[in-house]
Amino acid sequence: MARRFDITHDLAAHQFETQLDGHRAYLAYMDLGKATLDIYRTFVPDALRGQGVAAALAEAALNYAESSGYTVIPSCSYIERYLQRRQRSRHLE
Repeated sequence: MARRFDITHDLAAHQFETQLDGHRAYLAYMDLGKATLDIYRTFVPDALRGQGVAAALAEAALNYAESSGYTVIPSCSYIERYLQRRQRSRHLE
């Protein structure tokens, strides 16, 4: 079973974040206007890597973008790969 994380969206700072075991992980984006988000950074400290934190942050951000009618520019290499995997898995369903 996938682990669940308490992810918050700081709309003013343009970040999704979670705190776990005293460490902070986050995904940062820019709202470019015209219903476009540029997701440019995903950071997970070494102590939290390999636990699905980045994927949970990505999913939260992408769900927000989709529900708000935003187009996403994946400037972050992790998000670019995540979107490719997500698209492939949706084709398999």
